[in-house]
Amino acid sequence: MDRYLFPLDPSTENPKCIRRPRWKRALMELNGKFEPKYRHDMSHLLMQSYSEIGAFGHSYHIDGLPCQTHMSLITNAGFMDNPAPLRKEGVSALEFDNKGIYLASVTKLGCLMVHDFETLYCHGTKLSTCNKVLTFSYVLLKFKLLSFFFAHPVNSKYPVGLKEDETKHLLHISTHQQLDVVRWNSANQDEVACTSTKSSEVHIFDIGYVSSEPVEVLRMRPTVSVHGCDVHKVLSDIAFSLTDKSRLYASDTHGVINVWDRRISDLPCLGLTTNCNSTINSIQLNMENQIIAGASKNGIIYMWDLRGGRSSAAFQSHKEVYNYPLTSVKLASMLEKIWSLKAQSNIVSKEIHSISVNPSCPYQLAFHLDDGWSGVLDIHNLQVTHIHCPPPSWLDGLNDSSNLSYLRKPSWLPINSIYAAGSSTHNGIHLLDFYPDSTSPCHVDYIEDMQSIPGEKSQHKQNRFIPLSESVTACATHPLNGTIIAGTKQSSLLMISQRQESC
Repeated sequence: MDRYLFPLDPSTENPKCIRRPRWKRALMELNGKFEPKYRHDMSHLLMQSYSEIGAFGHSYHIDGLPCQTHMSLITNAGFMDNPAPLRKEGVSALEFDNKGIYLASVTKLGCLMVHDFETLYCHGTKLSTCNKVLTFSYVLLKFKLLSFFFAHPVNSKYPVGLKEDETKHLLHISTHQQLDVVRWNSANQDEVACTSTKSSEVHIFDIGYVSSEPVEVLRMRPTVSVHGCDVHKVLSDIAFSLTDKSRLYASDTHGVINVWDRRISDLPCLGLTTNCNSTINSIQLNMENQIIAGASKNGIIYMWDLRGGRSSAAFQSHKEVYNYPLTSVKLASMLEKIWSLKAQSNIVSKEIHSISVNPSCPYQLAFHLDDGWSGVLDIHNLQVTHIHCPPPSWLDGLNDSSNLSYLRKPSWLPINSIYAAGSSTHNGIHLLDFYPDSTSPCHVDYIEDMQSIPGEKSQHKQNRFIPLSESVTACATHPLNGTIIAGTKQSSLLMISQRQESC
């Protein structure tokens, strides 16, 4: 073998290392996973692929008769030319279970429904391959009997797609009271809880029982003011413990998060207070079940530590104890630190409609304001890192008074740090790139003319607005495939996903 070897001449210079650009498309084959940066580079293609593929009107029945939401739509259809600006209807909240098998939704008029997602998706896929647009209108016939029913499709302002198979509904209940919140029990996926800003009770339903009566009702403690009068407290949001199926949190209109231990009593065992009487519109637990955040109507985000300290003894007590927040952040003060935003806008304190934790980046807490602004609060350093400010309604000559009765509830996509938020002025949703570094177009330090890395093709990242057939009030995203279900002011469900093309 030695005769095939040739000695090299000794050289005093070190051989130069040839740098080659890293493979991008084949990198996942080498590492066995998609790199976060690669997913972010491709996220604009994902956002471009979304469109409305299905619309399901609330044309459902209970015991053969139209439900109360259906009846309201029929009645209001006769007054479409002169609609009431604050009429009480529409989908107020919706949420997927942990595996995305079922979708729970509630309406302002009190309908609680649990849909089979596979049925919805199959109907939406069929609709996306159909080029016809189906519309409908409600017609009043037989006025002596005052019976309403669907007539032959004619021109209407309310488009719907294929009718959902009502036999596939796991649950459809008319509670005969306003509903504003619905949550799955994260530790017991057979339970759904709902409440209202008109009620001081949390109703818990078991989806295994087809009954209009809840299996459990949690109540607020009666409160008496210094003048001897009863203080009427109502609830605004619900959150379940991620690990303990008996622990439930609910915020109220007096700045308190009430905590129940369902094994002990149907009354709260603990109160997390803000020392302020402002309504807490939205609450959110972090993924480790250690911190709970609450967003108030006065534009402040509060955070409580649930791990120990003074709180640990309180959780073991059977008496109601009040604990104060670990920290609080006034969003208006944080936004004033963004010099480019302050130079263009007058920063004032605004109501926070919703907060939610990014499932792919646990330290990102998204917020959505009443004027349509969305952003991200980094809970590690308590700074606003991302902001999206759509044009105000008055710029287009629009009147957004009809939005006053709705708390818009956006949702995160399961990957890529994309935030889906319903528009406050137009029929559609914004898909916002909230990737946690300065390459995100919503990042406060984003430089649009940033030079690309030599040898690599630059990707122009941008947000996207998806026009829809109706105005959106709430969004829920499938935890696995990223399909977005949007609830609307007309009580419909819109499906937004990749359009299926027939071969």
